[in-house]
Amino acid sequence: MLAKAPSLPADEVIVDLEDAVAPGEKETARELAVAALRRGPLGRTTALRVNGRMTPWWEDDLRAAAEARPDVVVLPKVESPEDVAAAAELLPTGVGLEAQIETARGLVEAERIAAAGQSPEGRRLEALVLGPADLAASLGVPVLTIGPGTSDYALAQVVAAARAFGLQVVDGPHARLGDDLGLVVSARRALEHGYDGKWVIHPSQIEPVNLVFTPSPAELERAKRILDAAAGAARFEGELVDEASRRLAEALLRRAEALS
Repeated sequence: MLAKAPSLPADEVIVDLEDAVAPGEKETARELAVAALRRGPLGRTTALRVNGRMTPWWEDDLRAAAEARPDVVVLPKVESPEDVAAAAELLPTGVGLEAQIETARGLVEAERIAAAGQSPEGRRLEALVLGPADLAASLGVPVLTIGPGTSDYALAQVVAAARAFGLQVVDGPHARLGDDLGLVVSARRALEHGYDGKWVIHPSQIEPVNLVFTPSPAELERAKRILDAAAGAARFEGELVDEASRRLAEALLRRAEALS
């Protein structure tokens, strides 16, 4: 999997030391991850997901990350700004941070966690990532599959916190492999809430998700026509457009530019 990763059209490749690794294999996995990261980039952005702060592996994982120097370290189950600051203290300059919101407390504290990116200790915080499975378990949602069970409230809470403090925001994965329709529906739901992207767990999921989050030629052309419309409020192709419409068009064009 690590050897294949650089050839995949993903925006970020995450080497996981947390939920994907059994407790008895944590040390070996950490060694393999460091070796892989030292060999060079695994994607456009290379990330390492460490174990949570309350686990016995957290500090050793971060020291390994400091040695391997991925582009980004993903922090799971973040529940406070202090979780972000504690990780930042153990990492060298140049390594970014992404905070996963995946517990009830993390959801309640999402705004304060996002604000940590403005502080000197958390200045490397780049994104919030919604963790659907652990969040569902924490909230008591009766589902047994990773992905379903995420409420509109949770999606909106995390995206609002991220945007308020200038962070990117990413949705978690859809675990049903081969369920292309469910994957696309889940990705479109995240997009409609304002998310920048979505995690995938198999190469077959990359193209459908990329298509959902990439503005179509028709959308780009319409956005340009809106910007060319008369200033102020105006009738445009059977609907009202005004300055808010132009801000929407500008946002879509910025998304397309960021993906290019």
